[in-house]
Amino acid sequence: MLMRTDPFREIDRIVQQLSGTSGTWSKPSVMPMDAYREGEAYVIAFDLPGVSTEAIDIDVERNMLTVKAERRPAAKGDGVQMELSERPLGVFSRQIVLADTLDTERIEADYEAGVLTLRIPIAERAKPRKISIGGEAGPRQISG
Repeated sequence: MLMRTDPFREIDRIVQQLSGTSGTWSKPSVMPMDAYREGEAYVIAFDLPGVSTEAIDIDVERNMLTVKAERRPAAKGDGVQMELSERPLGVFSRQIVLADTLDTERIEADYEAGVLTLRIPIAERAKPRKISIGGEAGPRQISG
């Protein structure tokens, strides 16, 4: 039901992680995600610890889902000297091609404990249904 748009994105993520570079708006870092089916919906969970909901942008255009987020440095007061900074900062993005069988009009988004969770229902047209066959013997029901 989901397709990755760039098979080399994981290599870019590893290189960025090893080199310590942050994502920018022109070249964002990849955010880790899980995707699975749960009942009548697909669920996609993105790891975004330390990102406020105001810094998360979710767009759907046709079947292209785009999630962007920005983690900014924590505000520091006078007299604060940074000793160690390992948490990645910058822009994070992920684009996913959604199957036609998903209902992109009814996506639900929740953000809790640093995890953005999107629930995308399976479209009614993609669910199994009964089809009647007409004829001399009358209609019969067939599972579809």
